[in-house]
Amino acid sequence: MAYKGHRINPKGFEKSQIKIILLLLPLIIFMALPIVYIINHAFKPMEELFAFPPNFFVRNPTLDNFTALIKASRTAGIPMSRYVFNSLIITSVTIVLSLLFTTMAAFALSKIRFRAKYVLMDINQAAMMFVATAVLIPRYLVMTFTGTINTYVAHILPLLAVPVALFLVKQFVDQVPDSLLEAAYMDGASDRQVYTKIIIPMIKPAIATAAIMVFQQVWTNMETSNYFVNDDSLKTLTFYMNTLANANNTVAGQGMSAAAALIMFIPNLVLFILLQNNVMNTMATSGIK
Repeated sequence: MAYKGHRINPKGFEKSQIKIILLLLPLIIFMALPIVYIINHAFKPMEELFAFPPNFFVRNPTLDNFTALIKASRTAGIPMSRYVFNSLIITSVTIVLSLLFTTMAAFALSKIRFRAKYVLMDINQAAMMFVATAVLIPRYLVMTFTGTINTYVAHILPLLAVPVALFLVKQFVDQVPDSLLEAAYMDGASDRQVYTKIIIPMIKPAIATAAIMVFQQVWTNMETSNYFVNDDSLKTLTFYMNTLANANNTVAGQGMSAAAALIMFIPNLVLFILLQNNVMNTMATSGIK
């Protein structure tokens, strides 16, 4: 399609794109600055960490911060590998279960008729208004009542429900044509078959975006390790990195904090890079009806 000599979504580079690139480039650079700073900050030697005015870019990169972090972890009673294992298990299980419940709930709230479905959706939207601190006591009471304190379940159960993810996926399911589902039902398909064969394949971009949301919430979470788990061998890598850096509240401790921040940030960056196409598709089509 052509419009005034310009093609929409051209496959190759065209001169007409230069003005758009020049317009977006400052914004891209500004948004990338925190990532660049985190990476540079982790490799700064002590004199640059405390330099004033602070240096944005590292001048004499070093691995001393990471070396100090590894040495400090070796002196701990529980090896770092245990915390890594805990975080991987908790994050993986939480993401799988959360996406399963989110997609099933989105399908039900969007395409299945039943009483109180609009009330349930209103409750989900209201839940987006509450921060984790506001529901800390109810969560603790639930953990105590179910007897899951000091278990892996105490990490997983409070983080299964992600209201923002449900809202996003539900909006995506709304775009699936009702006529397509009606044709499947007329051919004898059950709700489970419609969910697995039609809904899931058509909302993969939204699922990928929801996966990133859940991952970020679980990977950086310290609430469960602080309040629901007393056994150090069951706590997460995020908790360990924070306590290790804070315990060494010295000059070297600041370098370890910078190294720990980069280590915890890298999985988020890698996951986004792997799923970026799906995320972009979600943002591009979430408002189309």
